[in-house]
Amino acid sequence: MTRLELRVHVDAPATRTWAALTDWDRQGEWMLGTRVRVTAGDGAGVGSELSAFTGLGPLGFTDTMRITAWEPPLRCAVDHTGRLVRGTGEFLVRPLGARSELVWAEDVALPLNLAFAPGVKLSLIRFARFAREYPRD
Repeated sequence: MTRLELRVHVDAPATRTWAALTDWDRQGEWMLGTRVRVTAGDGAGVGSELSAFTGLGPLGFTDTMRITAWEPPLRCAVDHTGRLVRGTGEFLVRPLGARSELVWAEDVALPLNLAFAPGVKLSLIRFARFAREYPRD
């Protein structure tokens, strides 16, 4: 298992950060090379399922997840249920007045021991900009 815990400060209140974070259909706008979609449920509660394809064109892998905790606007936890990515993940939003902090924590087994921290770090920088401007047309 690989443990990853990264943080980013966001110039947006916790409620906006949460809304931007859990807008699954738009995660590809800030998460590098990844498209996310809801595959079961409404995507806004325990038991909902998500599918995230990471790659370029047809080359990549799918990470399936089931939401195991849903505590808006502070916490969303998932179980990674796919064949390639297994483990748990958690998004925590920490209110800081008019700002917030997003913590991305994962305990996962990755295919081929892929090092994914650099991509997640860059994605979080992109997320901070995305959340600051959210919602937008």
